Amino acid sequence: MDRNMMKKLQEMQQEMHKAQKELEASIFYGQAGGKTVEVEFNGAKQMHNLSIDQEAFDLPEDLEILEDTITAAVNDCMRKIDEETQETMGRFTEGLGGLPGMF
Repeated sequence: MDRNMMKKLQEMQQEMHKAQKELEASIFYGQAGGKTVEVEFNGAKQMHNLSIDQEAFDLPEDLEILEDTITAAVNDCMRKIDEETQETMGRFTEGLGGLPGMF
């Protein structure tokens, strides 16, 4: 591999690292049950906040519904994080399939 190619690959690696750090610092929101449950995660998939509309649930009778709604809100947020990560990081992997030893 020539020096020019190595330099380009190193630059791309630095850009990927920067993009990954920006994704991890980004905040993502998920919701379910008509916003009766809302969650907030960072791009590293660490929860920062969980909000439950207390008036929407009659506990303990609605405990199972509440649990399902929390699960749905978390899954909604995880999907958003995965989509953004795939979109952001995908731009670095496009076109690399033709390089020997790469992906």
